[in-house]
Amino acid sequence: MNDTALYLTLLAVSIGLTFLVGRLLVNAGEPFLQDVFQDRAVTRSVNLLLSVLFHLITLGVLAIVSVVNLGTGDPVQTFVARLGVVLLILGVAYGISMLVLIRVRERRRAAQVSEQVQERLADRGVNTQPPQMTTRPTAPNQQ
Repeated sequence: MNDTALYLTLLAVSIGLTFLVGRLLVNAGEPFLQDVFQDRAVTRSVNLLLSVLFHLITLGVLAIVSVVNLGTGDPVQTFVARLGVVLLILGVAYGISMLVLIRVRERRRAAQVSEQVQERLADRGVNTQPPQMTTRPTAPNQQ
């Protein structure tokens, strides 16, 4: 195989893997988003937006990496090294995406717990509003 054929093969494999991982992210992320938004339409919209973001960023980074010369000398070794970089990038992008989904879900759950605590305190007659800050009048500057 010549260099051009290896380059095109790398692009095809990279793009295929990117869309496969993106599809896995969409499937794995939907339950997280459903838990956060609790609305099917909003969940699907956000999931689609996150999927597009994942694909654009990952494909952009892969396009840049695909032209980097690793200088192994052997075209097959260069192909394998670039494929390794592609896999690492996809793994990192997938991991970051899942961490973001987990953080969003945790924040939503914390907000729900806070709301429940506020409601229970209010039911017991406890004032849950922060105290009002009063300002003291300041004396005019004297010279």
